[in-house]
Amino acid sequence: MTSINEPPVGLDKLIGTALVGTFLGVWMAYAMVGPVAGAIRVNADSKVMYYKSMKVGIVAFLNGASPQVAVEFSRKLLPHDLQRSFQELEEHLGELSAVAA
Repeated sequence: MTSINEPPVGLDKLIGTALVGTFLGVWMAYAMVGPVAGAIRVNADSKVMYYKSMKVGIVAFLNGASPQVAVEFSRKLLPHDLQRSFQELEEHLGELSAVAA
């Protein structure tokens, strides 16, 4: 804006520079920063998801749900590709109790 009084011959380079800078800023925001931020968010959400699942199970148990029901509350919070089936979960818990005994 300080160069607004210059002749049009000098303004064309300044306007072109401003347009290129604006284009590069918008392009970097949508093509680079946005996808990287999305990937970081997905990574952070996947790590926090396990803690949320544990919290739901503990709160359900503290509110009087039986251990099996509390585990089901917790298990249902996980995405389907990470959920163990009920049978797999029972087998795993049986193995843990056999080792602890």
